[in-house]
Amino acid sequence: MMIRGFITAMRTLTILPMPGKDAKRVADALYYFPLVGALIGGLVTLATWLLGGVLAWPMGAGAASVLMSSWVTRGLHLDGLSDAVDGYYGAATRERRLEIMKDHHVGAFGVVAIVLVLLMKAAALAQLAIGGHWVWIPVPFILARLTQVMLAVTLPYARNEGGTAEAFVKQAGAPHFIVAVTCALILCGLLVQLGALALLVVTLLIGHLLARWMKRVFGGVTGDLLGFSSELVESILLFAIAAAMTCLGNGLPGFTE
Repeated sequence: MMIRGFITAMRTLTILPMPGKDAKRVADALYYFPLVGALIGGLVTLATWLLGGVLAWPMGAGAASVLMSSWVTRGLHLDGLSDAVDGYYGAATRERRLEIMKDHHVGAFGVVAIVLVLLMKAAALAQLAIGGHWVWIPVPFILARLTQVMLAVTLPYARNEGGTAEAFVKQAGAPHFIVAVTCALILCGLLVQLGALALLVVTLLIGHLLARWMKRVFGGVTGDLLGFSSELVESILLFAIAAAMTCLGNGLPGFTE
């Protein structure tokens, strides 16, 4: 049963093929979201290291890393990002925003959002490659998936007619978040030690602000909004870590690699 939850999480969040049966309750995949985030982050780190460390080409490392991230997630979260931004800026009412988000066409706001996020990630990953800060790269990917769990647990599903993420949200409960946050803290702690706790606090604060905003603007959460939150947290944390490493040289005070 535990393996089935992991299989469902991998099939939901990545393009990677997974043998076996899905979990009977799809929300059981939420337990494993941070672990899948660590695997995605590991692949991104590998791409960054190959081009930035082995080939000493940091700009190539930034480009290859965002390509790896987009490919392994099949662009799912980027699609959610564009739909959420189009919906927010495209209408003034909650119902119309949700309607716009269901439209398969991508608007100008969504395109701009995707471009800005990819630029932020590429710049941050290139800078981390220059400094050789490889252990920090998976952390935002882990914490971004934790944010998805947090929002699924704390918010109602926004659409009355249902949707692809409805079962995840309606079946989610406090145990999913407790396990996920514990897993995220352990994984990040193994990588960056005390830095994990500080970044976890920042992530929970961002998640809390996102939850309040989504409840007010959309009436809850949808699959698109979960993808939006993942991309937002990833880009913010990657950019912040890269900026901190650049400004402080050897890392944040009190943090170790």
